[in-house]
Amino acid sequence: MARMLNRRRAVLLAAVIVLQSLTAMFFVADVVADLAHDGALEDLHMGLEALASIALVGGILFLMIELRRVLSRMSMLETATQAARGEMAEVIDGFFADWVLTPSERDVALLMLKGIENDEIARLRGTASGTVRAQCAAIFRKAGVEGRPQLFSVFMEELLAGDGAPLK
Repeated sequence: MARMLNRRRAVLLAAVIVLQSLTAMFFVADVVADLAHDGALEDLHMGLEALASIALVGGILFLMIELRRVLSRMSMLETATQAARGEMAEVIDGFFADWVLTPSERDVALLMLKGIENDEIARLRGTASGTVRAQCAAIFRKAGVEGRPQLFSVFMEELLAGDGAPLK
């Protein structure tokens, strides 16, 4: 959602730049035509048109710099989000290793963390629901938790702590 809003802002900013560029071209062309006709910026009208042209060109340059900054920030945020996802995967793998989960238990635990129910996990893995329930019980015992909410909270606490030290 935030990525979509940032992209909309970038598109809106680009549209404003285009509109201001067209306006600036009109004013600059008008000032140049008036200068060619009259030869000087003597009256107030000509001075105001020249000032407006300079302000528009300055605004366009500022908006172009701002758009570049926004696009750069969007890129940095996307990179940071991808890094955070990767780090969370490493954190999850670290907990699974500490708990000495079997490969099957790791698969089931990951599916539980994604919010998938036991029957669906069994279907996805091609095993019986009873097998998944037994694996869940083993995961909870090894993790020292009583159920899914506590298992999930272990990872949420780790994510929110942000200090790199596991909260066990």
